[in-house]
Amino acid sequence: MAQRQVSAYAEMVLTCNEDFHCTGEKVLQEHALLRVVSGQLTVIQAEKSTICEAGQTLLFPKNQLFTLSKQCYDGRPYKSVIISLPTQLLRAFYEKNTLKDLRPAEAEILKLDQDALLDSLFASMLPYFDLNKPLPEKLVEIKTHEAIEILRNVRPDIDGILSDFSEPGKINLADFMEKNYMFNISLDKFARLTGRSLTTFQRDFKKAFEMSPQRWLTRKRLALAHYQLSEKRKRPVDVYFETGFENLSHFSYAFKKQFGYPPTMLP
Repeated sequence: MAQRQVSAYAEMVLTCNEDFHCTGEKVLQEHALLRVVSGQLTVIQAEKSTICEAGQTLLFPKNQLFTLSKQCYDGRPYKSVIISLPTQLLRAFYEKNTLKDLRPAEAEILKLDQDALLDSLFASMLPYFDLNKPLPEKLVEIKTHEAIEILRNVRPDIDGILSDFSEPGKINLADFMEKNYMFNISLDKFARLTGRSLTTFQRDFKKAFEMSPQRWLTRKRLALAHYQLSEKRKRPVDVYFETGFENLSHFSYAFKKQFGYPPTMLP
């Protein structure tokens, strides 16, 4: 369930998940600020995982690949407030404001330190979601500007991320795919994240791996799944999502086709 307060080019969202466990893969097109209100959020990236509990805040830079795992915690459902920081709004902001820190900041998901300003920002927003009418657009924009100013106070180096309006540049495709093949996203998104059109991505991929992206991804994901099942002693129901398969039946079919036996009957 999600409740939204939206302006012409800004958005605030309250999400609520009553289920015990919910997962999903994301690639955001805009920066976003997230505060966990209750429950627990695990952010899984290629090389690390970050756990965020009630009262903690994360900044998600755009064009980062990650998986979210949302869970009940201490008997409370997962709830969070998300403030989008659209490029259009950030451009307008930085046209009027001087950069505090000119050093380029590495675009990575940041777990922000506890801060009274962040606490005040999100505490002031929660009542908005109880309204039975839309919040005035101007107020959504004011709160988004407030979020930007607070971020700049909490992290003086944040301008290097928020003021970077460039599109993903062309990067080493093989290195990126070896690190991120387990994320179940479309080839279009893989192409964009490596700074390529889909046609160029497919051409460069075949040159790097000597097979199609679909075939290579299936092989890599199945090899990882086999390792997780045989060495880590995980269950198929826990493995299929972690290794990039959409559902258990598709995973079981592909696994048996590759190895000659179902994942429940490892020799």
